[in-house]
Amino acid sequence: MSWFLVHFAQLVFYVMAACVIAGAVGVIAFKSPVHAALSLLASFLGVAGLFVLMEAEFLAAVQVLVYAGGVMVLFLFVIMLVKARAIPREPQYVNRLVPAAVGLGVVLALLLGAGMWASVTGAPADAAALQRVAGVQLGNTEAVGWSLYRDYLLPFEVVSIVLLVAMIGAIVLGRKEPGKEGRA
Repeated sequence: MSWFLVHFAQLVFYVMAACVIAGAVGVIAFKSPVHAALSLLASFLGVAGLFVLMEAEFLAAVQVLVYAGGVMVLFLFVIMLVKARAIPREPQYVNRLVPAAVGLGVVLALLLGAGMWASVTGAPADAAALQRVAGVQLGNTEAVGWSLYRDYLLPFEVVSIVLLVAMIGAIVLGRKEPGKEGRA
């Protein structure tokens, strides 16, 4: 029975990884911005599934709430407000970026290969170390919450204030002045 569970977990991993890769390819392959955004949503959900397989439930929940929820809603609002069909195509700009994109892709592939090689040849990581706070064995989500709200409370609150200021700034910049609605 344990043989089946090990292979089933590998099968689920490969299915989730294929969803993430297919979603990422769809983001750059689809011409419609709405289809690309939905493909990005599929990729976000696949990453959340991979987090669940790694027993990182907190990260999976954050992935679904923040990225699949908030960021995707923001993307779809931007797509609706910008009217992407009215944006002129500039192929000369894209053609200049191809060598840089290929070079960056090669560098990322080499880094990914080096990381995979190091993970295969190195010692396995101890997952229990991530669940200990002050020597007390906690659950994964409880360990993250305990560390975040006890040890890193001040940086957490500072980031909250910075995000609030950024949101207020975006609202002020995006607000139209009265009398200028008809002008472009």
